[in-house]
Order: sequence, then C-alpha cells, then structure tokens
Amino acid sequence: MNTASKNNPLIVICAPTACGKTSFAESLFARGAPFSFSGRAEVISADSMQVYRGFNIGTAKPDKVLLEKLPHHLIDICGPRGSFGAGDFVRKTLEAARDIYSRKKIPVIVGGTGFYIRNFIYGLPPTPRADPLLREKIARRMENEGAEVLWKELEVLDPVSAHKIHLHDEYRIKRALEVCTASGKPLSSFSAAQKPREGFSFLILSLQRSRAELYERIDKRVELMFEQGLADEVRSLVSSGCRAEDPAMQAIGYREFFTAAGSLNRDTQAVKELIKKDSRAYAKRQQTFFKAFTDAADLNADDIEGGEKKIAEFLGASINILD
Repeated sequence: MNTASKNNPLIVICAPTACGKTSFAESLFARGAPFSFSGRAEVISADSMQVYRGFNIGTAKPDKVLLEKLPHHLIDICGPRGSFGAGDFVRKTLEAARDIYSRKKIPVIVGGTGFYIRNFIYGLPPTPRADPLLREKIARRMENEGAEVLWKELEVLDPVSAHKIHLHDEYRIKRALEVCTASGKPLSSFSAAQKPREGFSFLILSLQRSRAELYERIDKRVELMFEQGLADEVRSLVSSGCRAEDPAMQAIGYREFFTAAGSLNRDTQAVKELIKKDSRAYAKRQQTFFKAFTDAADLNADDIEGGEKKIAEFLGASINILD
C-alpha cells in the first residue's frame, strides 16, 4: 500500500454510548460468513477511557475473545493515573493506521469520543505550544488551591470550555487555563479545520437508535456493569493509589463513586442511579455532536447488511489495499 496516496481508505464507526458500536464492528469484521470483511480490518479505539489500564468494566472494554478475533489498537496503553488527550489520540491513530496498512488491512476507528474523532479527521485546532514554565506554575496552583478554584477562574475566562469540563478534571482545566494565559484567547475560540485530513479517504458511519431505546440500553448496561463487579473494580483502583481527581476517574461510571470530599460513596444504589443519569445526559450530547458530522452516513445500529453495502461501495471507489 502506498501510504503517501491521498486515497488510503479509513472507516469510522461512531455512535453514542451503549448504541452497539462494538457489536456492529464485530458483525462486519470478525464473525465470518456471510459478511465479506471478516479478517480484513483492525480497530482503532476512539474511546477516551479505554486507553487506561485497570479501567475495564466501567469503560465496556472488548473482551479477550473479541480482541483475538479482531485486533484493537489504543486499548490499555496508558497507566491508571496517567493523562491522555486529543493530541495523543491523533498521533497514535496515525501510527496505528500506518501499521495496519502495512499488513494490507483496513483501519476502522470505532468509538464515541466525538472530540477525538473530529480532531483526527479535520486536524487539531492550532492552539499554542506548551510552555513548560507556565504549565508548572498552573500545576503548582492546582496543587495548592484545588480544582474547584481554578475551574471557577476558567469559567470567567472561557465559560464555553469550562462548562464542557468536569469540576474535578484537573488535566483539562489546567490545559484550558494554559491556553487562555499563553494566547490571551479562550481555548474554545480555536476551531478545527473544515477540510478532512489529507492522505485518507473517509467513510463515516453514524449509528442511530431512538433516544428511548438508547436510554433503555444504557440502564441495562449499567445494571450489568454492577453485576460484573464495577464497585469492586473502583475499590481496587483506589487501593492501588488512584484518586478522585485523576483523569481516568473523571469517566462516567467512576466519578459517581466519589463524594464531593473525594471519599467513596457507600450507597451503591444511589451511585448506580447517578451513573444512569449521567450516561443518558452524555448520550444526548453525543447524539447532538455527531449530527454535526455532515459527511457521515446515518445507519440503524442493527442494519449490518446496510453497513456491509456501504463499506463495499466505499472500498470499490477507493484504492483496494488488499490486492
């Protein structure tokens, strides 16, 4: 495959949480007949929390059986207390795509972190380069003054970004303040390019379900997560040194276990209901976000045959990397 070509085919499967993205991809690329793409693709996970080791149940990571049938990239690549952002995702996705093409397979981005997907397709906004001294100064302030104080400062400087960032998400609060301070402009004022990234031909499949069906699936998934031992997973992570303010602990399914003071909430039923509520709100935001992908083809999440047809048409119009 000529990776310098402008027609390297790359498939994107995006949808809100609990919509059935993993099952859809498995049906097309890992289950064999009658679908013609089995064994011909590898997945690049576009899930901002599946990168963290130890965060398994709450992030609905694919199991080992599926990973053996359908290789996944960008899973379990970051320590539980590390940080991973859009820039990391774009860089590692480019590396993974080149690796997949070298085996004459098709890279398929699958996930619900729309911000990551958009920044890969259209490129990262041209924000200022990191300033080590400024970053260290803000880090010291975070340590001495706490996340809430800095978040309130960000709310004044950049209310749009502040209201997208969780109150205890120290990493994103610090980065937003760094951009504001370094550039004199809010982070939200930096916009991505409007043209897709050169070097790729994209097929974007946006999976659809009614909101009522999606909410029902979310509630069932949360119940299953608790049956699988989500509460024990969180306790184990805390015992290993993870804190409420760590980036991975800001994920829905984990942050709800903590009280405002940062201690564990022992009321399991209350935590469960809060996760359901937060997941439904997140899914609603995701649905709105993905509607802005004007180049996406909307497809019912159960329409595997329709997905196969669109992929076949897409690859027929692109360079056949499998020949």
